[in-house]
Amino acid sequence: MIITSETEMMQLGQSFAEQLNFPAVIELVGDVGAGKTTFTRGLAQGLGINEPITSPSFTISKRYAFTDSNGRNRELIHYDFYRLNDPGVMSDELSEALNNQDSIIVVEWGDEVANILPTSKIKITISQNDDNTRTVDIIIPKCSEQIL
Repeated sequence: MIITSETEMMQLGQSFAEQLNFPAVIELVGDVGAGKTTFTRGLAQGLGINEPITSPSFTISKRYAFTDSNGRNRELIHYDFYRLNDPGVMSDELSEALNNQDSIIVVEWGDEVANILPTSKIKITISQNDDNTRTVDIIIPKCSEQIL
């Protein structure tokens, strides 16, 4: 799928949120500036989160509480392991978060925690093109194929 603007990336995240089942783990792969946090902002909007979503590059993780359409308390947990050569205690936090049945977990720069991420994770790769568009590839393990 080709994304031509920040608005389209946000819309992709919003529509993606409508299709998710809990719990879910999404690994976002892409260079700095590819649109990973923009996708996450759209995802958050689609989940009904109204607070600003920012990259957790310096804090490593951010949590956003929300209530789903059935009135159930849920959580979006956003990790960014870009600055970590050794995730250390953060891998313990991630392991604990993976057991939360009421969460959507988004992981950026997940190479250092790849052994912790479930095989059922959704992998979204965002590539920057020379014309400033983005190519988005989404792989959902149950399908074992690229979609969208």
